[in-house]
Amino acid sequence: MQPIAKLSRSDRETIKVHQQPAWASGDLGRVELMLQIVGELLCQAVDLRWCDKVLDVAAGNGRSFLAAARRFAETTSTDCAPELDRGLRAAGAEGLTVLTPVTNAENLRFGDGDFDVALSAFGVMFAPNQRCAAVELLRVVKPGGRIGLANWTPDGFFGQLFRVTGTFVPPAASNASPAAWGTETRLVELFGPRASEFHMTRKKYVFHYLSAEHWIGLFRRYYGPVHQAFAALDAPGQKALHAALLELLEKFHRGGRDGLIVPAEYLEVVIWRA
Repeated sequence: MQPIAKLSRSDRETIKVHQQPAWASGDLGRVELMLQIVGELLCQAVDLRWCDKVLDVAAGNGRSFLAAARRFAETTSTDCAPELDRGLRAAGAEGLTVLTPVTNAENLRFGDGDFDVALSAFGVMFAPNQRCAAVELLRVVKPGGRIGLANWTPDGFFGQLFRVTGTFVPPAASNASPAAWGTETRLVELFGPRASEFHMTRKKYVFHYLSAEHWIGLFRRYYGPVHQAFAALDAPGQKALHAALLELLEKFHRGGRDGLIVPAEYLEVVIWRA
């Protein structure tokens, strides 16, 4: 398998073409709005102030930009999938102002040092070219500014979910798992040369569902990667994926018989730009 750094431009563009409908399929907002607390905690971690100019990269439906706007910061939300607008409707309902250009995490259409803070919660970690995305985050943040990230870890629930779905529907060519962003080693590789300080904390978001079948039904319908995995399989393949997901959920379930409770580990990261 080709290392990501050696993929041609056309290879990377092909990956992006396949990624965008995957994330836009279903109704990602049904899942993402559960994760609002992660954005609130991330804004606290970067010590976000009203005077900060903030960029939320691969923002989806508002995991972080709503929290930033609620702190009265000048906030720009950007994503490669313009269909993901539930968060913008939520911002409008709250009377919050958020700028919303459509742009790609690997080629941000902003000037050098335009922002005091860049945020990305469970977003930029899915960029096909991880090094390019990291360089862009560093470029648009001014020296002394902060980058705040929330990334699923490889050994946590979502890291394992990506492994399970990947055994049934192999991801586009890349040897760098998105969950690599949930490791200290990879982040130091990507950001170390232009960072003055790192602060990384392992946290858990706990999902609550009626049952494992309830989780599978919702994620199959609404969560793009799972939705697309089922759609790519024939009936026997779908049955096998369903069984594998039940096994994974049972492994992580912590709630006894009264509903499904699944702790999902993520790495909260604050990087100070040198």
